[in-house]
Amino acid sequence: MTIAHTQGGPCIELERSLPSEVAAISPFVDKVMLLFRKCGCVSEGVSDVEIALREALANAIIHGNHENPRKLVHVRCRCELDEISIAVKDEGRGFDVTKIADPTAPQNVGCVHGRGIYLMRALMDEVRFEEGGVVVHMRKSAGQAAAKDAQTNSLE
Repeated sequence: MTIAHTQGGPCIELERSLPSEVAAISPFVDKVMLLFRKCGCVSEGVSDVEIALREALANAIIHGNHENPRKLVHVRCRCELDEISIAVKDEGRGFDVTKIADPTAPQNVGCVHGRGIYLMRALMDEVRFEEGGVVVHMRKSAGQAAAKDAQTNSLE
């Protein structure tokens, strides 16, 4: 992890590789979110960024790597005062993002899977898939993330 101070303020750049274990998600996300909060990118409480990151990691571990202990999930995060960007890459075969079923369609409402990408797209400003679905890039304006989180927390 690198914490750099730029003209715009503090910046965190983080690159990590996680084992393909669902149990690895929460400890990692908790640490990253603490760093983001200290940097001022997101406010206290659960944020859109946190939920999207959890979903991306779960998809990579469960659907991409099939929880194979010999495969890793690679994560790159960058937090600046005006933007958070995250890339999650698995070692799977990828998928066709155009063939993902709409989880809000009546026939899919009862399905156990299929909401992660929908949530990521709803919560982040930009979500794009590359390398045949092996890499997901997500971006959120940090100002919008902090403001939206503060509004959500004030309603609770």
